Amino acid sequence: MRRLFWISVGAGAGVYATHRVKRRVERFARALSPESVAARAVSTGQGAGERLRLFASDVRTEMRAREEELREAVRMDQAPPDGGPPARRVLKARYTIIENDKDGH
Repeated sequence: MRRLFWISVGAGAGVYATHRVKRRVERFARALSPESVAARAVSTGQGAGERLRLFASDVRTEMRAREEELREAVRMDQAPPDGGPPARRVLKARYTIIENDKDGH
């Protein structure tokens, strides 16, 4: 009787394990079917395109802001705001100190 019980338990576990493995293999095969791979590639490509457009937009916005900062710095070098010598300043994002004397004297 004891042996019959353990044979039944083993057979039940084997059937259950076989069923689970079969379901996983079928799911994996469906995931790698040409239709699902194509659909996944299309959705990934669309998402990547949108992210690329957003990145390019951010780059253009920051480029315009930095260009305006540089233009302002050039305007300040050409005509100091108070008519006197320009003060020492630090350009943003470069941390470069600009001296009043440009010839090194």
